[in-house]
Amino acid sequence: MTRDTLTREQIIQATIKLLDEEGLEGLSMRELGKRLGSAATAVYWHVGSKENLIALAGDHVWHEILLPDLAVEDWKSAAVSMATGLHDMLVRHLWLVRAFGSHMVYGPGKARHDNHCFAIYEAAGLPEETVNHAATSVFIFVLGTALSRAAEASFKRKLNEADANAREDMCNRLAKAREVASTFPRLQARLKSVGSDYASGFRNFEFGLHAILSGIEAEAVSSQRRGGGK
Repeated sequence: MTRDTLTREQIIQATIKLLDEEGLEGLSMRELGKRLGSAATAVYWHVGSKENLIALAGDHVWHEILLPDLAVEDWKSAAVSMATGLHDMLVRHLWLVRAFGSHMVYGPGKARHDNHCFAIYEAAGLPEETVNHAATSVFIFVLGTALSRAAEASFKRKLNEADANAREDMCNRLAKAREVASTFPRLQARLKSVGSDYASGFRNFEFGLHAILSGIEAEAVSSQRRGGGK
């Protein structure tokens, strides 16, 4: 594609696909241009820089999260829906979890998400000064659960790309970590019984989310009793 036929939307979609497959470390303008059948200079012309491209791709995926209708759902069901949607989006695009630590990823997509989250916790009956705390607490929890998945994916990618010596070293370090954990009785029991598959991880996510939302609900009730509700 030439600069005139290439569009920003095409570039963003191709970038997301490349990031999903290769992670942040696999993104290069040359590889992206190759996938688009275009020169890297044409890509730069549309997006300005690699940093800006990551920001555009990062904000784009926030639109995948559906916003529950508060006229139909109660606040707690809506909060579960939003948090689950965020979790699923981050698991689909694990590179975004890492991008938060090194890139400014904020635009209409995330602003849309954040604005609706605030509406949900306002509907819970929390006082204004607590709404942001509630939304932030849930976001940090969801991000933390996705972070472990991102770390696992990054480790597997490095393992697959490593040469024989490096792969052996990484496997030895992983075995050593398990050996250290096995010297503690409670950790040893969990090494044998707790699964590391997606279903097990999601059960942990559901438990934690329920605990946080129950705490927010209790805070809203307590605030209303003190006369702090709306």
